[in-house]
Amino acid sequence: MEENMKSPEIDDDEPEINYRGLKVMPFIIGNETFEKLGAIGTLSNLQVYLTTVFNMSRISATTLLNVFNGTTNIATLVGAYLSDTYFGRYKTLGFASIASLLGLLVVNLTAVFRNLHPPQCPPGDNKCTGPDAGQMAFLLFGFGLMIIGAGGIRPCNLAFGADQFNPNTDSGKRGIDSFFNWYYFTVTFAEIVSVTLVVYVQSNVSWSIGLAIPTIFMFLSCFMYFVGSKMYVKVRPEGSPLTSLLQVMVVAVKKRKLRLPEQPQIELFNYTPAKTINSKLPYTDQFSFLDKAAIITPQDHINPDGSAANPWNLCSIQQIEEFKCVLRVIPVSLTAIIYHIGAQQQYVVFQALQSDRHLGKTRFQIPAASYVIFAMISLTLWVPIYDRFVVPFMRRIKKGGGGITVLQRIGIGLFITIIENLIGAFVEIRRRNLAVAKGASVSPMSAMWLVPQLALGGLAEAFNAIGQIEFYYKQFPENMRSIAGAFFFCGNAVSNYVYSLLISLVHRLTEKDSGGNWLPEDLNKGRLDYFYYLVTVFCALNFGYFVVCASWYRYKGSEDGSVGVEMEVKKVDEHSA
Repeated sequence: MEENMKSPEIDDDEPEINYRGLKVMPFIIGNETFEKLGAIGTLSNLQVYLTTVFNMSRISATTLLNVFNGTTNIATLVGAYLSDTYFGRYKTLGFASIASLLGLLVVNLTAVFRNLHPPQCPPGDNKCTGPDAGQMAFLLFGFGLMIIGAGGIRPCNLAFGADQFNPNTDSGKRGIDSFFNWYYFTVTFAEIVSVTLVVYVQSNVSWSIGLAIPTIFMFLSCFMYFVGSKMYVKVRPEGSPLTSLLQVMVVAVKKRKLRLPEQPQIELFNYTPAKTINSKLPYTDQFSFLDKAAIITPQDHINPDGSAANPWNLCSIQQIEEFKCVLRVIPVSLTAIIYHIGAQQQYVVFQALQSDRHLGKTRFQIPAASYVIFAMISLTLWVPIYDRFVVPFMRRIKKGGGGITVLQRIGIGLFITIIENLIGAFVEIRRRNLAVAKGASVSPMSAMWLVPQLALGGLAEAFNAIGQIEFYYKQFPENMRSIAGAFFFCGNAVSNYVYSLLISLVHRLTEKDSGGNWLPEDLNKGRLDYFYYLVTVFCALNFGYFVVCASWYRYKGSEDGSVGVEMEVKKVDEHSA
């Protein structure tokens, strides 16, 4: 696909690179697919595992998983920093894959050995024995290894895959754009297998076997990754990209009392290193207070090569514009917090548990955790339609670009979450009313009534989640692409913490309310529909906030700031990443 050059290893003295593009995708996608089969195969049913095997309450299990997921996603910032600064994406991914394998093995052992989990709760006994300190510590040790693994894998895998395409050729650019869509497609396919086959084995056959299957998948993930080692393009880190951002902040504060020149784009210090993977950025007038860091004073000295003698006293326009790219992304990224709360409804599993899960008139019951497959099916159906039909159609109309703009894609996903939660409230009212009328713990309503809101959740993810990943990758400076990958998961992390706090607050504030607790152990005695309405309001406010941010946003490389023009698609990177 790409021109054959000398070596897949990027080096300053050997700039020509052998981009193998699609040839190495089986190894990278295979690694990620099996990694997701392992991770999702374990995580998707952990709610049930913690409540049935570890005898934890629903609130405790949900809170623990939210904290675990939040910590996992926050760890991506650490992994991204280490990758971009010291180790590079290849080494970080290798180490993290092994850590994830060990973590899954530890969790699997908690199911295999009886002394590593509490005794089984007798039927009808409400006073079950919970895990002791040793059992809980061993479980958390496994979680810790999984956090280390995910912290290295999640921020690096997408950027590492995109590294394999030449950004200076048309085929390379198309490859990168399609890679984001098909990457998510294959990952979602892996999730479908996890929440059907793996969850079924866990719920109906054996937890020991059901948790061993993801561990085997993770072993295959490691194998696939290291088999292709000699073929990869391995981008070497340039040093901490955060140092440059810190220099801009420090120098801007030092020179805050200086007056900006009338023609800043001409009179300010304008220097770009000869060898850098970052593309040249034009001057913009947003965040003009930072421009003072590029004012040349008599005390500033310039090296013979044109660089600043002391970068802690003088910064270039290029440095400042790279910092501005990061600052512009932050307001938009905050919308991800409420988005994840609205799109990923954790109480759907408990709703399914208290609904009729029989498949037709057969005795077979669909595992409660498997219902999220309908969100994944929705996503997998939309991705190829978007990539193969919508994008080419929009390119013909717009004469270039990548379909709808990234911000438009994110906004559509945010709007869908509003409708999703409204439908969720209506379905819960029906489920609860039928259960109360019959006087039964399990509602006669078919759990298939949950499908519409789940399908909308998958569609929202196809727009918003993929849009977020593409947005961060293209709008961050090239030497911060691992950190860009971590931004998506950081939004998810904060969302987990906020969601956990929201559930706790609602539980406590409504516990003694005359109308009853909204989120009790038995949903038939609660008002989960009120909780859905509350989330709907948050999603509506979030969408309004996004519209304001999108109207203000300037795409990287855009001088006039026009909204909706994705300059990063039309203007190719000048240097390989």
